[in-house]
Amino acid sequence: MQIKIINKSKHGLPNYATSASAGMDLHSNLESPILLKSMERVLVSTGLFLEIPLGFEAQIRPRSGLAIKNGITVLNSPGTIDADYRGEIKVILINLSNESFLINDGERIAQMVIAKHEKIYWVPAEQLIESKRGELGFGSTGTK
Repeated sequence: MQIKIINKSKHGLPNYATSASAGMDLHSNLESPILLKSMERVLVSTGLFLEIPLGFEAQIRPRSGLAIKNGITVLNSPGTIDADYRGEIKVILINLSNESFLINDGERIAQMVIAKHEKIYWVPAEQLIESKRGELGFGSTGTK
């Protein structure tokens, strides 16, 4: 698949770290570092603009290393970028740790996955087909 991209950042295009990677790392594009204090959130620029084909979305997800080592995650995870959005890709980061975290220019702050999605059409109904699970929810299938 080919996707048009405009790169107004000082950094290279997002790329896959390995041949089996689903996500591409996104880099911060900053004029100056951002000090993200405990429990604060910030909108971080990437300098990237996409033209995503209809039927697809870009999902913005946390980087596992930042999450486990520093408590940094994407607040609305996964964030969805719709096919008709043409603005800059920005990432909402939150610091869930007890320590401040410095975000430097060019730092890998999140990952982006391009995913296909289906358009659905509602079919109003009076009944749904019974299932073995029925209305059992939250925790009903156990933990082991």
